[in-house]
Amino acid sequence: MPHNDGHWHYAAVLMGSPVRLTLAKPREALAASVFRLIKQYEDLLTVNRADSQVMAINHAAGHHPVAVSRPVFELIRRARAASLLPDSAFNLAIGPLVKRWRIGFRGDSVPPAHELSALLPLTRPDAVLLDEAAGSVMLARPGMEIDLGAIAKGYIADRVRDFLRREGVVRGVINLGGNVQTLGSGWSIGLKRPFAGGDALVGALEVGDRSVVTSGTYERYFEQDGQRYHHILDPRTGYPLDNELDSVTIISADSIDGDIWTTLIYGMGVSQGCAALRERPDIEAIFVTRDRRVILSSSRQFRFRLLDDDYRLTDSTA
Repeated sequence: MPHNDGHWHYAAVLMGSPVRLTLAKPREALAASVFRLIKQYEDLLTVNRADSQVMAINHAAGHHPVAVSRPVFELIRRARAASLLPDSAFNLAIGPLVKRWRIGFRGDSVPPAHELSALLPLTRPDAVLLDEAAGSVMLARPGMEIDLGAIAKGYIADRVRDFLRREGVVRGVINLGGNVQTLGSGWSIGLKRPFAGGDALVGALEVGDRSVVTSGTYERYFEQDGQRYHHILDPRTGYPLDNELDSVTIISADSIDGDIWTTLIYGMGVSQGCAALRERPDIEAIFVTRDRRVILSSSRQFRFRLLDDDYRLTDSTA
């Protein structure tokens, strides 16, 4: 049966999140194929299973290179390039820090400063060694770990979009939980109000044939001694990024760009982030700040409506 919005909706739990597919007409077999495709990529890229290709690289850290499939190699190459940008908050080698903090998992607590200091040398992206000819990846030091969690969903969303297009789908939405990819025009995507329960929205953006990726400090966090610690870690310090932002949403053609740029922009903050995006007219950002401002870097690819009177829409130069 169609939903009351006239579309057909399919759902599954994959990659630890609800995954939703919206189509203009019923296509059960296609939906099943989409969920199978996502599962295949998840099995390749996850660090939450002992036998994934990424975990094979991590287990061999400091010992030998591991030959991987082309998709895994290309994704690691892309993640490494983003990690090596000057002063980048993106880091594919952040695995040891993520594992130690355990944010969003049982047993999360603030690690002692000396432990974090000891882990920082194991998070150097230049110690991720790629051999193009062999299609292999090696981590130079024992104890290093790649974590593609910050980029895998975007990569998978793009592969699903390509698959749907090949199958003749001209109108639809794939939502991987934080990564939304639209096909066709006129879709309205809600922007969550940080730390609010249920479906409370700050605003909505109207967009078509674009990826919308949101990353927020409210997604996974814990509190200790009155202080909130969220899951977006700063690879330069080992601690959660601390700036004026509650969330960043990136609008782009490809979801992988959204994944990379939400993290880069988180590390930059509003003013530096807007300056960086002036060099990238194909990528736009919506910032939601702790002091309840919503700031658009620009809005060439979407229309934004503010829905929450507690927030104010301000100019990126304000």
